[in-house]
Amino acid sequence: MQDFEELGREVRALRDRLSRLSDASLRISESLDVDTVLREVADSARVLTGAGCSGIATVDGSGQLEDFVTSGLSAGERERLLALSYGPELWEYLRELPGPFRVGNLPAHLSSVGLPEDHTLVRSFLGTPIRHRGVHVGNFYLGDKESGQEFTTADEEILVLFASHAGAAIANARTHRDEQRARADLEALIDTTPVGVVVLDARSGKVASLNREGRRILKDLCLPGQLAEDLLEVLRVRRADGREVALDRTPLKQVLSDAVAVRVEEIVLEVPDGRKLNTLINATPIRSGQGEVESVVVTLQDLTPLEEVEVLRAEFLGMVSHELQAPLTSIKGSAGTLLAASTALRPAEMVQFFRIIDEQADHMRQLIGDLLDAAHIEAGRLSVALEPADLAVVVDQARNLYVSGGGTNPVAIDLPPDLPHVLADRQRIVQVLGNLISNAARHSPRSSPVRVTAEQEGVHVAVSVIDEGPGIPAERLPHLFRKFARSARRDRGRGVGSGLGLAICKGLVEAHGGRIWAESAGEGPGARFTFTIPVIDEARSVVAAAPSRVGRDLRVGAGDALQVLVVDDDPKALLYARGILEEAGHRAIVTGDPDEVPLLLETHRPDLVLLDLLLPGTDGIELMQGLPALADRPVIFMSVYGRDETVARALETGAADYLVKPFSPTELGARIKAAIRKRAGPAEPYRVGELAIHYDERRVTLAGQPVELTATEYDLLSALSAKAGRVSSYDYLLRRVWRSRRAGKPRIVRVYVRKLRNKLGDDARNPTYVFTVPRVGYRMARPGDG
Repeated sequence: MQDFEELGREVRALRDRLSRLSDASLRISESLDVDTVLREVADSARVLTGAGCSGIATVDGSGQLEDFVTSGLSAGERERLLALSYGPELWEYLRELPGPFRVGNLPAHLSSVGLPEDHTLVRSFLGTPIRHRGVHVGNFYLGDKESGQEFTTADEEILVLFASHAGAAIANARTHRDEQRARADLEALIDTTPVGVVVLDARSGKVASLNREGRRILKDLCLPGQLAEDLLEVLRVRRADGREVALDRTPLKQVLSDAVAVRVEEIVLEVPDGRKLNTLINATPIRSGQGEVESVVVTLQDLTPLEEVEVLRAEFLGMVSHELQAPLTSIKGSAGTLLAASTALRPAEMVQFFRIIDEQADHMRQLIGDLLDAAHIEAGRLSVALEPADLAVVVDQARNLYVSGGGTNPVAIDLPPDLPHVLADRQRIVQVLGNLISNAARHSPRSSPVRVTAEQEGVHVAVSVIDEGPGIPAERLPHLFRKFARSARRDRGRGVGSGLGLAICKGLVEAHGGRIWAESAGEGPGARFTFTIPVIDEARSVVAAAPSRVGRDLRVGAGDALQVLVVDDDPKALLYARGILEEAGHRAIVTGDPDEVPLLLETHRPDLVLLDLLLPGTDGIELMQGLPALADRPVIFMSVYGRDETVARALETGAADYLVKPFSPTELGARIKAAIRKRAGPAEPYRVGELAIHYDERRVTLAGQPVELTATEYDLLSALSAKAGRVSSYDYLLRRVWRSRRAGKPRIVRVYVRKLRNKLGDDARNPTYVFTVPRVGYRMARPGDG
């Protein structure tokens, strides 16, 4: 009878355990949010075994720690656990245990395997690996039962059973998270792509999705208040072979049911009131397993900009023909009159004819010079001879040149007296200023002044030319510096120019290592054109040298020579770069093999790296992301690709600059100097609110009181503040602060940002200094923003 009672108790206990295990399994499977699942798993493991505390450590596919979630520990106890001096060795030992591990005296056991006997840890311990389909997902760590007893075999068995359920729940949550991220990334990619994307549902004949560029393209065909999706009911589609589909007569559902692939076809979209849009279209039907069309993905590009370029090109050729024909006619007529005069001309009359010939020849020379400059800029062969220059003198020369050329608008110069000298080709900067002043005057009333101002901005001086003419529409601003571009402003009948002036200005400024841009309030009065040129250290002597392809001021003395690593698989490019660097006084280390880069970085410790974008088996961006040592020095990318998105991707990786091949020796030298100056870091302290960061002293104060930071905490704060106002991504911070190759593992960044916020008294929900940019990283407030 006693045996039956004992058996009954065991059965009831087993049922109770299975019931609790079933309840716990259901709880951890209710959510697909990774953080929620991990919290439920940690809580349930503690409840199932009666443990006083529990923890779950998960690892990623490479075996690196991904998450550590605890239950039953206070915030202080958790922090102390994470801050153990022998923590890495302890976690490594526990993680490598092949199966369940139960011990009554954990400190004594650790001492027996060579680890410190730390009695601040739990005494009774139970742990087990978590696996899913043979893959190691993480580990359970449980400590000190609430009853004060040691963990039992029954506790171990139920934890092992629960671990298999937990592994499945964690894997499902991760899969869901990865799918959501991939879906969000794909949606963001489609929505931001510069090509219109339309997904049509073949069953309903409706638009399933339409991205931002697609809406912009179709907006011109919509009536006020009409949605782009509604166009499908009235649109007429005329294909390249002349076939036409009128969607107001043929339902789209019927058209889609017979859809076939379309590849790079020019198709005209037309609405009933006659408005048309010429597009380049690709269409791909998506079919079910039975072969029926389920949806059609359409990509469309607006051909209007290309048509405008062709019109501009034709207008430009016509303008050049006219501009050359007119002076040639005058020269030919004057010379013919002088040669064919039947009677001797008086000296005064002959002088007039010679003056006409001289003026018209000057006009032709200027036009041909513009054409040659534009050709040299496009080919990357434009060179500038840099030397120290007083900007006030250069601006005055440009004004005098404008006035002597017949300019009538007053030019007002407003320069600060303490403006530093700049590194410039004086003649070329006079040319830039002359073009900008003439452009401003051409679009301004005759009596309104053109103002020239300048101010120092870090290692550059920003020079602005401001007019009071009509504004420039915002959509035209990015296109002003292209060849043949029109400003969309009336020129007040003051001549049309060659259409190359602003494009030449851009090429000349970039050859100096600067940049140029335009600002305007749109329809309001006035426009501002600004360009930057680098400043120079006046205390540094200029090394005199014989004329060569390297500008005099780019040569350096022995004390200023740099070690530059050049990585490029093109032997000619390596030879070209090495020649420029060595002629300037630097030491070049060259390689065409990306596998040699780690050793060269360690052996030579170069001051700067010139890195080709495309390399054998990899690209420069991947190489930079995979080599933390590259984050310690300025990197300038080199490539024949000059697309904005490519340049932006390289700069977001942490590059100091980006050079488009082919480039001139002068431009390379100027970019190197700017990168080295930029790398020196900000000289002025960072100040926002009560926070001050003194970079030169590696000191941080809050309301005048020192803030004690660890080296890593200071490096993180310095990296964030150096990009104040801009977002620092997790990947950037991992490379910059931790020199880590494990991009995409933001946990350590979050932990240290939390520590920083605690020490700065910064509330994450209402921050003053460090702001979270969800799923991207962090940014700090820009000084002066408020």
